[in-house]
Amino acid sequence: MTTIDDTAFAAPPARSRPTWASGTNLILMAIGVVLVVFCIVPFGLVIAISFGQKIEGAAWEWAFTFENYQRFFVGAEWPDTVTFLYLQRLGYALWYAVIASVLAVASALPFTYLMTRLSRAAQARWLVFLLASLSLSEVFIVMGWDILLSNRSGLPALFKATGLTAWLKDVGWFDVLRDWGLANPRNVKFKPSQFATILTMSYLVWPYAVILLYPALSRLDTSLIEAARTMGARPFTVARTVILPSVRLPVIGSTFLLFVFLLGTYVAITVFANPDKHTTAVSIYQSVRGASLNAPFGATQAVILLITAAVFLGLGQALNRASGGAR
Repeated sequence: MTTIDDTAFAAPPARSRPTWASGTNLILMAIGVVLVVFCIVPFGLVIAISFGQKIEGAAWEWAFTFENYQRFFVGAEWPDTVTFLYLQRLGYALWYAVIASVLAVASALPFTYLMTRLSRAAQARWLVFLLASLSLSEVFIVMGWDILLSNRSGLPALFKATGLTAWLKDVGWFDVLRDWGLANPRNVKFKPSQFATILTMSYLVWPYAVILLYPALSRLDTSLIEAARTMGARPFTVARTVILPSVRLPVIGSTFLLFVFLLGTYVAITVFANPDKHTTAVSIYQSVRGASLNAPFGATQAVILLITAAVFLGLGQALNRASGGAR
């Protein structure tokens, strides 16, 4: 008889767990701790501080009161007196962000489309240039626009020196500019004005708009465009019936992302907007770092601004889903 070794029936050795699995778990745990410490905890503190109470002549103390939220929506003296000052500032924040984001995307769309028609080398150079421009801070960009729109050394001075101001007066457009707040009795002026504010804000996010739209436009099926042109469609018709429907979702998503980004714009508002048209971001700084030193009310405004941004992001997501289902 042939003998069989007992080791043939022995249980196979237990497989050791790969070392990379435990390392991955440690990395995920570390990321989770970082997110909790640097994201969730600060948001929780802001929410908790928003229910605090300001002590007259001193700082503030922890409490649980809705007085700060009441002050934001109807004023501190409600129901005796009702004021919508801070709601008005939130409205201006929404107004500036909506117009600037739409303007940035609308102007970036044709530029990005034409850029994708260039050679790969030219596209790479443009992308490098746009990415490099993102390194400029908001303060630096606003300072440049402040000089450009300055009444003494910027475009108004150029208008007057070249005789363009006199020509505007002769043709009657100068009075129109005065009605829009873009001129004084002597010359055109661009600041402070909503025009300069929105123009600067749209310039701030214009590179982001190009970068967000570039992937969708670079993958656009050119055969559809060529087919439409072959059938006799004009360029505007091609853009309206072929290009825009193909990139509808990226356009909507980019607009909402830039809108949320612009809700917190501070420097451009303080430089170019009239004081009576300041936004919630400026009001938050005035409450936290200004003369009042009212951190609870500043936190309340920050929470409301955050909720507003979340609501609009939710609307954008719903709109994207509806647009995707309608195709």
